[in-house]
Amino acid sequence: MPVVLQLLDAHKRYGDQLLLDGASCALADDQKVGLIGRNGAGKSTLCRILLGDEELDAGEVIRGKKLRLGYLRQHDPFLDQETVVDFLMRDSGEPDWRCGEIAWQFQLPDAMLHQPVRSLSGGWQTRVKLAALLLHDPNLLVLDEPTNFLDLRTQMLLEEFLRSFKGGILVVSHDRSFLKRTCTHTLELSRGRLQMFPGDVDAYLANIEERREHDRRLNAATMAKRKQLETFIAKNRANANTASQARSKAKQLEKLTLVEVVGEEATVRFSFPDVQPRQGTALRTERMSIGYPERDVADDVTLEIEHGWRVGVVGDNGQGKTTFLRTICGSLEPKAGRLKWGYGCQVGVYAQHVYTTLPEEKTVEDYLHYQAAPGTTSQQIKDVAGSFLFRGELIEKKIRVLSGGERARLVLAGLLLEQHNVLVLDEPGNHLDVETVEALAEALRRYKGTVVFTSHDRHFMQRVSTAVIEVAGGRVASYPGSYEDYVYRVHKELQAGLRAEHATYNAGHSSKPGAAREAPQSAAGALAPAKRLSGREERDLEKRLRSLERKIAKLDEENKELSARLMEATDAGESKRIRERLASLSEEIQSLEHEWLQASGDLG
Repeated sequence: MPVVLQLLDAHKRYGDQLLLDGASCALADDQKVGLIGRNGAGKSTLCRILLGDEELDAGEVIRGKKLRLGYLRQHDPFLDQETVVDFLMRDSGEPDWRCGEIAWQFQLPDAMLHQPVRSLSGGWQTRVKLAALLLHDPNLLVLDEPTNFLDLRTQMLLEEFLRSFKGGILVVSHDRSFLKRTCTHTLELSRGRLQMFPGDVDAYLANIEERREHDRRLNAATMAKRKQLETFIAKNRANANTASQARSKAKQLEKLTLVEVVGEEATVRFSFPDVQPRQGTALRTERMSIGYPERDVADDVTLEIEHGWRVGVVGDNGQGKTTFLRTICGSLEPKAGRLKWGYGCQVGVYAQHVYTTLPEEKTVEDYLHYQAAPGTTSQQIKDVAGSFLFRGELIEKKIRVLSGGERARLVLAGLLLEQHNVLVLDEPGNHLDVETVEALAEALRRYKGTVVFTSHDRHFMQRVSTAVIEVAGGRVASYPGSYEDYVYRVHKELQAGLRAEHATYNAGHSSKPGAAREAPQSAAGALAPAKRLSGREERDLEKRLRSLERKIAKLDEENKELSARLMEATDAGESKRIRERLASLSEEIQSLEHEWLQASGDLG
């Protein structure tokens, strides 16, 4: 586990904002690390520093001699009219057959290899950039918010790639589900310091909460002891017979100190307006067509949404999820058919890019006053602003100086000040940190109104949705199952597609249009085409799946017990042994989960 990149005693400041304050960390060439932290904590800045694109004020970045750093670029690196295979060859210097061989891992169809890259959607372009990244043979990847705007299918491909990647990774993401599936370690940036934890993000957050509770109890005991000593000193210091005891107690009192509660930072508090639960149909569409003057997106849309449902809208990028949401909230007219909201429905909307069109010169308080329902008092507005972390002087900040995360919080705060019993939310979790997304999910689960929303965050979708609508292939329809069922189906389709691509490349493929040549087999080997299992083979595979599930559950229990023990550990040696076992457990669990996914795909 050689360390290939190290940060030592790093300091970085932007004006009055302190981002790094003596931060240190070490990244090995086989560690998969998820970097988390609040909005504005400095995660992207840290990535730029590690990549050499930005300088430290003080401290040092040490790059190992064997470091081959790869970075998933957010900008557009493509030339006009450049095809996928031309870009891959130009970027990597590799021959066309090698570029095609790598492209199958991201399900880039053979025909797509010869299309202009800029004609593809953002999700497909991300797949192309990932293929280019792999062609450079890096041993440490840095990925800053790689899942932003990626659909479920592309996220799954990215996860599969990162899990099978032999080198180390550092991933910045607010998507807990994505981090849990790809990372074995968690690195938190908080108050300018970095802390590494040998476990996934769920285990880390659970451990943090346990440590916070431990520290709170310790502080409560300290305060009780302090009060007891102060009472004794006050009663006895004037008495000649007990004055010496009082002085002794005073020395004890001086030694009593409170501990800083680990990781405790201000948290957004969501509380959607109380609404009266309603019965019946909230929205009905009949043979509705949606789209734009120049093109249709979907037709014959006939569905009903009941009051109180929380409907997750799913589908690949470019299929029309946002178009559907824009139509039902009235910003687009149906091209045909009809749409009708139930009596008394008051619809509130959060649009995907609304925070980019806010009035730049208004203050936070001005905007909230404008958005608030009639009769809302100034104190109520300040209370809501404070619950979204706009406290004190921050409420007077101009919108033009707010970060993306602050703008997203401001729009959500404005939505809370309006009176709605229906919410239509397009990607509400974008630009929000892990804790804020979790707070939003909890608030929506408590909300008694109706919610129609879309999100690329699987953890958020799973927590919130009670019903699913799928947008695919020019159709919009209720999905006959839960969100978990939908994810499972997409995973099986993805595995079948990968098997088909393996079969295609195993048989040979064209190096250029019209030319055929045989490509060397991938070093990883090619998966055989899917075959029909016999009854006995299917039963054996189901038995193997159950065995794997039992093993994973047992290791999860051990992981929880060790995390609890780590919180109580006082001996440095014991703490080290526990951390080493936790790291080993994470690797075992990841390996078993990967084995389970493969077996599950074979069964499908």
